[in-house]
Amino acid sequence: MTAAIYARVSTKDKGQTNENQLRELRAFAERLGFTLYKEYCDQESGGTANRPQFQQLFVDAHQRRFDVVLFWSLDRFSREGVTETLNHLQRLTTAGVQFKSFTEPFLDSTGPFREAIIGFIAAIAKQERVRLGERVRAGLARSTKKSGRPSLPADLVASIQLELDAGLGQRATARKLGVAPAVVNRLAQANGKRVVSAQSN
Repeated sequence: MTAAIYARVSTKDKGQTNENQLRELRAFAERLGFTLYKEYCDQESGGTANRPQFQQLFVDAHQRRFDVVLFWSLDRFSREGVTETLNHLQRLTTAGVQFKSFTEPFLDSTGPFREAIIGFIAAIAKQERVRLGERVRAGLARSTKKSGRPSLPADLVASIQLELDAGLGQRATARKLGVAPAVVNRLAQANGKRVVSAQSN
């Protein structure tokens, strides 16, 4: 089995490098009998997916250049919140790539409980999308009642932008976030300009 390693330290982790993670993950891969394909290392905040090596990891995953991704812990992989983090794991699964955490043995889609792990992640991600939709509708209702004109919560605008930047279509984005297509269409311009929050006007 061919493995990729993903390591990350935050820009706030002054003086730290990825080397400690890499050393342990290399040994981990060797113990498991994996052939190492490549190491992807970022020194960026985990609160965004806009990390160069993180993005390249998914490009290569979709090209099936490796079979499994090894990472130190889930918060080193992503700190974007439950929904987006689980979506990233689902993207790997959809690409036919497995994942395994070094410090969290339960977070392992390579073992005998693979289907249970993937099913659990999918269920949690779906529930989080439902909750996001409920928060969005509640926010719109409050805004309309207060001002007579609906405006969109900043977290919804950010989520829409993230999905559109990742290449998801407007209708697919609307379905994923549990909002009406008109909401996404209202924010996304046909020429591909970035979504603008109503709060920034």
